[in-house]
Amino acid sequence: MDTAQIILVAATFVLAGLVKGVTGMGLPTVAMGILGALIAPLAAAALLLVPSFVTNVWQLLAGPSFGLLARRLWPMMAALVAGTLAGTGLLASGDGALTTTALGIALVIYAGYTLAARPFAVPGAWERWASPLVGLVTGLVTGATGVFVIPAVPYLQALRLERDELVQALGLSFTVSTLALAAGLAGRGAIPQDQMVASLLLVAPALAGMAAGQAIRNRISPAAFRRVFLVGLLLLGAEMASRPLWS
Repeated sequence: MDTAQIILVAATFVLAGLVKGVTGMGLPTVAMGILGALIAPLAAAALLLVPSFVTNVWQLLAGPSFGLLARRLWPMMAALVAGTLAGTGLLASGDGALTTTALGIALVIYAGYTLAARPFAVPGAWERWASPLVGLVTGLVTGATGVFVIPAVPYLQALRLERDELVQALGLSFTVSTLALAAGLAGRGAIPQDQMVASLLLVAPALAGMAAGQAIRNRISPAAFRRVFLVGLLLLGAEMASRPLWS
Protein backbone atom coordinates (compact mmCIF):
# COMPACT_ATOMS: atom_id res chain seq x y z
CA MET A 1 0.00 0.00 0.00
CA ASP A 2 1.14 3.56 -0.67
CA THR A 3 1.14 6.29 1.99
CA ALA A 4 -2.37 7.51 1.19
CA GLN A 5 -3.80 3.99 1.48
CA ILE A 6 -2.00 3.41 4.78
CA ILE A 7 -3.45 6.64 6.20
CA LEU A 8 -6.92 5.69 4.96
CA VAL A 9 -6.76 2.22 6.47
CA ALA A 10 -5.51 3.57 9.82
CA ALA A 11 -8.27 6.22 9.83
CA THR A 12 -10.84 3.51 9.11
CA PHE A 13 -9.78 1.59 12.22
CA VAL A 14 -9.86 4.75 14.33
CA LEU A 15 -13.44 5.34 13.16
CA ALA A 16 -14.37 1.68 13.68
CA GLY A 17 -12.93 1.80 17.21
CA LEU A 18 -14.83 5.03 17.88
CA VAL A 19 -18.11 3.38 16.89
CA LYS A 20 -17.34 0.41 19.15
CA GLY A 21 -16.42 2.73 22.02
CA VAL A 22 -19.73 4.59 21.77
CA THR A 23 -22.10 1.72 20.96
CA GLY A 24 -20.27 -1.33 22.38
CA MET A 25 -20.05 -3.03 18.99
CA GLY A 26 -19.43 -2.34 15.32
CA LEU A 27 -15.66 -2.44 14.84
CA PRO A 28 -15.57 -5.41 12.43
CA THR A 29 -18.70 -4.23 10.61
CA VAL A 30 -17.45 -0.68 10.08
CA ALA A 31 -13.96 -1.82 9.10
CA MET A 32 -15.27 -4.41 6.63
CA GLY A 33 -17.87 -1.99 5.27
CA ILE A 34 -15.42 0.81 4.52
CA LEU A 35 -12.39 -1.24 3.52
CA GLY A 36 -14.50 -3.75 1.59
CA ALA A 37 -15.70 -0.86 -0.57
CA LEU A 38 -12.11 0.17 -1.34
CA ILE A 39 -10.04 -3.02 -1.44
CA ALA A 40 -10.77 -6.72 -1.90
CA PRO A 41 -12.93 -8.08 0.97
CA LEU A 42 -10.34 -10.84 1.52
CA ALA A 43 -7.60 -8.25 2.14
CA ALA A 44 -9.96 -6.26 4.38
CA ALA A 45 -10.80 -9.37 6.42
CA ALA A 46 -7.11 -10.19 6.88
CA LEU A 47 -6.40 -6.67 8.16
CA LEU A 48 -9.34 -6.95 10.55
CA LEU A 49 -8.25 -10.11 12.36
CA VAL A 50 -5.88 -8.86 15.08
CA PRO A 51 -7.69 -5.58 15.98
CA SER A 52 -10.99 -7.46 16.14
CA PHE A 53 -9.50 -10.19 18.35
CA VAL A 54 -7.86 -7.76 20.79
CA THR A 55 -10.85 -5.45 21.19
CA ASN A 56 -13.34 -8.30 21.52
CA VAL A 57 -11.26 -10.23 24.07
CA TRP A 58 -11.14 -6.99 26.07
CA GLN A 59 -14.95 -6.80 25.87
CA LEU A 60 -15.34 -10.51 26.66
CA LEU A 61 -13.18 -10.48 29.79
CA ALA A 62 -14.60 -7.22 31.17
CA GLY A 63 -17.93 -8.76 32.20
CA PRO A 64 -18.87 -10.89 35.21
CA SER A 65 -20.50 -13.91 33.60
CA PHE A 66 -18.05 -15.55 31.22
CA GLY A 67 -18.42 -19.07 32.64
CA LEU A 68 -22.21 -19.00 32.70
CA LEU A 69 -22.46 -17.55 29.20
CA ALA A 70 -19.93 -20.02 27.79
CA ARG A 71 -21.93 -22.96 29.17
CA ARG A 72 -25.21 -21.52 27.92
CA LEU A 73 -24.00 -20.52 24.45
CA TRP A 74 -21.53 -23.28 23.60
CA PRO A 75 -23.88 -24.96 21.03
CA MET A 76 -24.13 -21.64 19.20
CA MET A 77 -20.36 -21.12 19.34
CA ALA A 78 -19.59 -24.65 18.12
CA ALA A 79 -21.96 -24.27 15.16
CA LEU A 80 -20.54 -20.80 14.47
CA VAL A 81 -17.05 -22.27 14.14
CA ALA A 82 -18.26 -25.03 11.83
CA GLY A 83 -20.17 -22.58 9.63
CA THR A 84 -17.28 -20.15 9.43
CA LEU A 85 -14.79 -22.83 8.44
CA ALA A 86 -17.19 -23.99 5.73
CA GLY A 87 -17.99 -20.49 4.51
CA THR A 88 -14.46 -19.16 4.07
CA GLY A 89 -14.25 -20.83 0.67
CA LEU A 90 -16.08 -17.88 -0.90
CA LEU A 91 -13.99 -15.20 0.80
CA ALA A 92 -10.74 -17.06 0.08
CA SER A 93 -11.65 -17.64 -3.56
CA GLY A 94 -10.44 -14.20 -4.56
CA ASP A 95 -13.64 -13.47 -6.49
CA GLY A 96 -13.73 -9.78 -5.54
CA ALA A 97 -16.98 -8.95 -7.34
CA LEU A 98 -18.93 -11.79 -5.74
CA THR A 99 -17.58 -11.23 -2.22
CA THR A 100 -18.14 -7.47 -2.45
CA THR A 101 -21.76 -8.05 -3.47
CA ALA A 102 -22.24 -10.58 -0.65
CA LEU A 103 -20.69 -8.15 1.84
CA GLY A 104 -22.97 -5.35 0.63
CA ILE A 105 -26.07 -7.54 1.00
CA ALA A 106 -25.02 -8.56 4.53
CA LEU A 107 -24.56 -4.90 5.53
CA VAL A 108 -27.95 -3.91 4.07
CA ILE A 109 -29.73 -6.76 5.89
CA TYR A 110 -28.07 -5.96 9.20
CA ALA A 111 -28.55 -2.19 9.06
CA GLY A 112 -32.07 -2.38 7.65
CA TYR A 113 -33.21 -4.96 10.17
CA THR A 114 -31.69 -3.12 13.13
CA LEU A 115 -33.26 0.18 12.09
CA ALA A 116 -36.73 -1.25 11.40
CA ALA A 117 -37.24 -4.25 13.64
CA ARG A 118 -39.01 -4.18 16.96
CA PRO A 119 -37.37 -5.95 19.92
CA PHE A 120 -38.52 -9.51 20.43
CA ALA A 121 -37.79 -12.30 22.87
CA VAL A 122 -36.78 -15.89 22.16
CA PRO A 123 -38.76 -18.34 24.33
CA GLY A 124 -36.51 -20.42 26.54
CA ALA A 125 -37.85 -23.64 25.02
CA TRP A 126 -36.57 -22.58 21.59
CA GLU A 127 -33.02 -21.92 22.67
CA ARG A 128 -31.85 -25.55 22.43
CA TRP A 129 -32.43 -25.71 18.66
CA ALA A 130 -32.27 -22.00 17.83
CA SER A 131 -28.76 -21.41 19.20
CA PRO A 132 -26.93 -23.90 16.93
CA LEU A 133 -29.01 -22.84 13.92
CA VAL A 134 -28.19 -19.17 14.48
CA GLY A 135 -24.54 -20.06 15.06
CA LEU A 136 -24.35 -22.03 11.81
CA VAL A 137 -25.95 -19.28 9.71
CA THR A 138 -23.80 -16.60 11.35
CA GLY A 139 -20.72 -18.69 10.64
CA LEU A 140 -21.58 -19.12 6.97
CA VAL A 141 -22.12 -15.35 6.63
CA THR A 142 -18.90 -14.65 8.54
CA GLY A 143 -16.88 -17.01 6.38
CA ALA A 144 -18.29 -15.58 3.16
CA THR A 145 -18.19 -11.86 4.00
CA GLY A 146 -16.06 -11.23 7.12
CA VAL A 147 -19.11 -9.70 8.87
CA PHE A 148 -19.97 -11.29 12.24
CA VAL A 149 -23.33 -9.75 13.09
CA ILE A 150 -26.10 -11.53 11.15
CA PRO A 151 -28.09 -13.15 12.68
CA ALA A 152 -26.05 -13.46 15.91
CA VAL A 153 -26.57 -9.92 17.21
CA PRO A 154 -30.40 -9.82 16.92
CA TYR A 155 -30.56 -13.32 18.40
CA LEU A 156 -28.39 -12.50 21.42
CA GLN A 157 -30.42 -9.33 21.98
CA ALA A 158 -33.59 -11.46 21.89
CA LEU A 159 -32.32 -13.67 24.73
CA ARG A 160 -33.12 -10.77 27.10
CA LEU A 161 -29.75 -10.88 28.83
CA GLU A 162 -28.81 -8.21 31.34
CA ARG A 163 -26.91 -5.32 29.77
CA ASP A 164 -23.47 -6.43 31.02
CA GLU A 165 -24.24 -10.03 30.06
CA LEU A 166 -25.28 -8.95 26.55
CA VAL A 167 -22.06 -6.96 26.05
CA GLN A 168 -20.06 -9.98 27.23
CA ALA A 169 -22.07 -12.40 25.07
CA LEU A 170 -21.41 -10.22 22.02
CA GLY A 171 -17.72 -10.21 22.93
CA LEU A 172 -17.78 -14.01 23.12
CA SER A 173 -19.51 -14.35 19.76
CA PHE A 174 -17.20 -11.88 18.02
CA THR A 175 -14.06 -13.43 19.55
CA VAL A 176 -15.04 -16.93 18.44
CA SER A 177 -15.96 -15.57 15.00
CA THR A 178 -12.59 -13.85 14.64
CA LEU A 179 -10.64 -16.96 15.63
CA ALA A 180 -12.71 -19.18 13.35
CA LEU A 181 -12.31 -16.75 10.43
CA ALA A 182 -8.55 -16.60 10.98
CA ALA A 183 -8.35 -20.41 11.11
CA GLY A 184 -10.48 -20.83 8.00
CA LEU A 185 -8.53 -18.32 5.91
CA ALA A 186 -5.16 -19.56 7.17
CA GLY A 187 -6.14 -23.14 6.40
CA ARG A 188 -6.82 -22.09 2.82
CA GLY A 189 -3.52 -20.20 2.57
CA ALA A 190 -5.36 -16.91 2.12
CA ILE A 191 -3.52 -14.73 4.69
CA PRO A 192 -0.14 -13.41 3.47
CA GLN A 193 2.38 -12.80 6.27
CA ASP A 194 2.70 -9.10 5.47
CA GLN A 195 -1.05 -8.65 6.01
CA MET A 196 -0.81 -10.19 9.46
CA VAL A 197 1.97 -7.75 10.34
CA ALA A 198 -0.20 -4.89 9.09
CA SER A 199 -3.16 -6.25 11.09
CA LEU A 200 -1.01 -6.25 14.23
CA LEU A 201 0.00 -2.63 13.64
CA LEU A 202 -3.65 -1.61 13.27
CA VAL A 203 -4.41 -2.54 16.88
CA ALA A 204 -3.11 0.87 18.03
CA PRO A 205 -5.50 3.02 15.94
CA ALA A 206 -8.40 0.71 16.80
CA LEU A 207 -7.74 1.05 20.54
CA ALA A 208 -7.23 4.80 20.19
CA GLY A 209 -10.61 5.13 18.49
CA MET A 210 -12.24 2.90 21.10
CA ALA A 211 -10.83 5.01 23.95
CA ALA A 212 -12.09 8.17 22.26
CA GLY A 213 -15.54 6.65 21.80
CA GLN A 214 -15.74 5.68 25.46
CA ALA A 215 -14.64 9.19 26.46
CA ILE A 216 -17.40 10.90 24.46
CA ARG A 217 -20.11 8.32 25.12
CA ASN A 218 -21.62 10.29 28.00
CA ARG A 219 -21.56 13.54 26.01
CA ILE A 220 -23.69 12.37 23.10
CA SER A 221 -26.74 10.18 22.63
CA PRO A 222 -25.51 6.63 21.88
CA ALA A 223 -28.92 5.82 20.37
CA ALA A 224 -28.81 8.77 17.95
CA PHE A 225 -25.17 8.03 17.10
CA ARG A 226 -26.09 4.41 16.42
CA ARG A 227 -28.92 5.41 14.07
CA VAL A 228 -26.59 7.64 12.05
CA PHE A 229 -24.03 4.83 11.93
CA LEU A 230 -26.65 2.32 10.73
CA VAL A 231 -28.00 4.65 8.02
CA GLY A 232 -24.47 5.17 6.74
CA LEU A 233 -23.88 1.42 6.80
CA LEU A 234 -27.13 0.83 4.92
CA LEU A 235 -26.17 3.28 2.17
CA LEU A 236 -22.67 1.85 1.91
CA GLY A 237 -23.99 -1.71 1.71
CA ALA A 238 -26.54 -0.74 -0.94
CA GLU A 239 -23.80 0.82 -3.07
CA MET A 240 -21.62 -2.29 -2.77
CA ALA A 241 -24.49 -4.70 -3.48
CA SER A 242 -25.60 -2.74 -6.56
CA ARG A 243 -22.19 -2.46 -8.23
CA PRO A 244 -22.84 -5.36 -10.66
CA LEU A 245 -25.84 -3.42 -11.98
CA TRP A 246 -23.78 -0.46 -13.19
CA SER A 247 -20.27 -1.85 -13.61
